[in-house]
Amino acid sequence: MQELKALVNEIPDFPKPGILFRDITPLLRKRFDATIDALEELFTEAEWDAVDAVAGVESRGFILAAALAERRHKGFVAIRKKGKLPPPVVDVSYDLEYGKDRLEIHEDSIRPGMKVIVADDVLATGGTVAAVIGLLKKLGADVVECCFLAELADLRGREQLKGQKIFSLLQFDE
Repeated sequence: MQELKALVNEIPDFPKPGILFRDITPLLRKRFDATIDALEELFTEAEWDAVDAVAGVESRGFILAAALAERRHKGFVAIRKKGKLPPPVVDVSYDLEYGKDRLEIHEDSIRPGMKVIVADDVLATGGTVAAVIGLLKKLGADVVECCFLAELADLRGREQLKGQKIFSLLQFDE
């Protein structure tokens, strides 16, 4: 994991002063296959057998979720930002560190009772993923686990996701 972690760049004061941005782009460019291998191994064979789909959060979560879904022959579910999907959609509003946003999903992307893994690039404050979980549950999904490439542990995003099984490949403290 240290080899993968070393490929994550730290960009100070991006996107605004005081924020230390963790850029996963070099990791994906240089070690994409190894990264997907490691994420895939977070789950047992029995867990993979029980899952119907992997949901990815726009935009970098798409990369990870689609690769995992393809590897395991599961469906891929896209969670998009407002206005990116044609109707009919179901949406949810959520708070960001710097405002509000909305996420959408096609209303026919989920059948009641589907077992879904949520995959995203970074777990920070947990607000986005909490909204995604709420959106999936609104459509009747059973969100069985959440996995992240990186977790910013000092932002305590896990506290927003109480009751969820959470895996993160890389952990960072600021």
